Amino acid sequence: MRRCRWAALALGLLRLCLAQANFAPHFFDNGVGSTNGNMALFSLPEDTPVGSHVYTLNGTDPEGDPISYHISFDPSARSVFSVDPTFGNITLVEELDREREDEIEAIISISDGLNLVAEKVVILVTDANDEAPRFIQEPYVALVPEDIPAGSIIFKVHAVDRDTGSGGSVTYFLQNLHSPFAVDRHSGVLRLQAGATLDYERSRTHYITVVAKDGGGRLHGADVVFSATTTVTVNVEDVQDMAPVFVGTPYYGYVYEDTLPGSEVLKVVAMDGDRGKPNRILYSLVNGSDGAFEINETSGAISITQSPAQLQREVYELHVQVTEMSPTGSPAAQATVPVTIRIVDLNNHPPTFYGESGPQNRFELSMNEHPPQGEILRGLKITVNDSDQGANAKFNLQLVGPRGIFRVVPQTVLNEAQVTIIVENSAAIDFEKSKVLTFKLLAVEVNTPEKFSSTADVVIQLLDTNDNVPKFDSLYYVARIPENAPGGSSVVAVTAVDPDTGPWGEVKYSIYGTGADLFLIHPSTGLIYTQPWASLDAEATARYNFYVKAEDMEGKYSVAEVFITLLDVNDHPPQFGKSVQKKTMVLGTPVKIEAIDEDAEEPNNLVDYSITHAEPANVFDINSHTGEIWLKNSIRSLDALHNITPGRDCLWSLEVQAKDRGSPSFSTTALLKIDITDAEVSTKPCNFPGTTKSVRRPKFKPKKPHSSQGLFLHPHCEIALFNLSNVNLYSRVFQGAAQAS
Repeated sequence: MRRCRWAALALGLLRLCLAQANFAPHFFDNGVGSTNGNMALFSLPEDTPVGSHVYTLNGTDPEGDPISYHISFDPSARSVFSVDPTFGNITLVEELDREREDEIEAIISISDGLNLVAEKVVILVTDANDEAPRFIQEPYVALVPEDIPAGSIIFKVHAVDRDTGSGGSVTYFLQNLHSPFAVDRHSGVLRLQAGATLDYERSRTHYITVVAKDGGGRLHGADVVFSATTTVTVNVEDVQDMAPVFVGTPYYGYVYEDTLPGSEVLKVVAMDGDRGKPNRILYSLVNGSDGAFEINETSGAISITQSPAQLQREVYELHVQVTEMSPTGSPAAQATVPVTIRIVDLNNHPPTFYGESGPQNRFELSMNEHPPQGEILRGLKITVNDSDQGANAKFNLQLVGPRGIFRVVPQTVLNEAQVTIIVENSAAIDFEKSKVLTFKLLAVEVNTPEKFSSTADVVIQLLDTNDNVPKFDSLYYVARIPENAPGGSSVVAVTAVDPDTGPWGEVKYSIYGTGADLFLIHPSTGLIYTQPWASLDAEATARYNFYVKAEDMEGKYSVAEVFITLLDVNDHPPQFGKSVQKKTMVLGTPVKIEAIDEDAEEPNNLVDYSITHAEPANVFDINSHTGEIWLKNSIRSLDALHNITPGRDCLWSLEVQAKDRGSPSFSTTALLKIDITDAEVSTKPCNFPGTTKSVRRPKFKPKKPHSSQGLFLHPHCEIALFNLSNVNLYSRVFQGAAQAS
């Protein structure tokens, strides 16, 4: 019995201890390739965008308590990731670069509030193709002899790519497919292509552009290939493979009658065809000299050894040889060139111009402008002469100055000739353009090395002729004058110019045409003005059009057109058709009064209307622009009208003013009598002042209004309303109207 109690007590204590124990949480291990769990063996591409959700920490607590997640890094390392403590979502917060950091160490932890479990994890950064190849040990310069055999290696380039796999593999290409060079795509070795050669004399430097490409790969989800370029400078080294070359060929020399023995005739120049490392060269005469000439072996100067009088030939054909001397002193390459030496008379006389009295270098002439085409300038007597003989006396003649105006004959002279100058372009010989024409006669020897020459001035004074027509400075003249301008008023001045001189340049003006009657023109000044008796009226004729003529003393003339516009002046007041007008107004319909202003232009002929006097003053309105008159809006019936105007309800008199908008402004008034009817009734009561008796209007058409002895009769009621001088007359008119009805 006691044993059972102890057993029960022990069991109860055990249960109490178990109830008080709290086990630590732990991460799930989901294996390689999982993005959920404890980040074991987790890897991440280096081109993952910052801000991406890359992993989810996931674990559990045995007691089911809420858990939280944390991630931390070594203080000396970057904090590459952040974690949501509640959901375990890990976010990339720093850019990755495998080439700088290929793995990241972090401490992840899980906590249930009482227990914290931490684990050290290593995240692998995998490669993306984000690096371009890079050439190393630049710049690339190679020195290659020009006789290097085809296929020989001349240089090697090397590029590296820090990416791995295909993105880190490099192949090489040449940018210029037509280059004499080739590159091994794998090793970067440059070779001279088969069949290709280098030539220092043709091209001393070659520039080879080499492209290095990686094998391509993925970057941010796309396939990319990176490349880099470099330039290899190939300097070609010269070797002795070219013969010497003469410079300045062909060679010609001349020996004259006064040339002394030992004098230099000419010099030949040669140089080694190999410009990089030239050899020393020596000159020699091979044949053709007959002992009359010799050459300096180092300078190439050819000299005469005899007096010209001893020479047997007029022309000597020499052959000069140049020889390269190698560094060891032995002859190398050679070349020859022909040299022609001509024995000639001494050319010691230049061409000379002569006038009537001997040598002369200035010739003058006066002539009219615009001579006929082909005319000879007969006033010039010029001779040209060269006293030398043969080829030394042959020379060319030419005119130096404005081209195409004259030509000289002959153009080639031997010894002596008369010089003739002929007109080539008559239009260019114009006194108004140039009063003096100056040329130079130039004589130049043709076949002599000296090319002796001489010049003479030719001065031509031009005389004026009447070859121009007076010309207006405008084809049209436009003027405006006010219509009230008095007679003799200036209108416009016209100008014509005749560039001729003297009397030929004087211009006389005149006018003609249908519109010219009211105008005159000063014959010398060209001022157009109105006739003294002219009275202009824009309302009658607003525009005039006529012609003006400018004429010189020989009748040459030109014409221009004149347009004159009269400017309207406000010289007409508005006019009503009648000073007293009578209108019948039907209720609701306006009546219109109109005045005409006979001025020609706005605003002088624009009219504004106004009511200047009305009794009573509050019955009518008027449109100031159209002249329409209507009852005020408050009056909609005859009864309303009667209430406003008791005792005067049949005929109303208004004083209407018409005023123009000119400056100064004019106005006119008219008396308007308005009878108001109602279109809906056929009769209308009409009351007399001072009586209550009324008369009915007849249904027949009323008589026309008339006046007699100062009586103004209403057109409907035939009742006198104005100027009733006494009651008897007033009563008789009333009785007559009643009997008529």
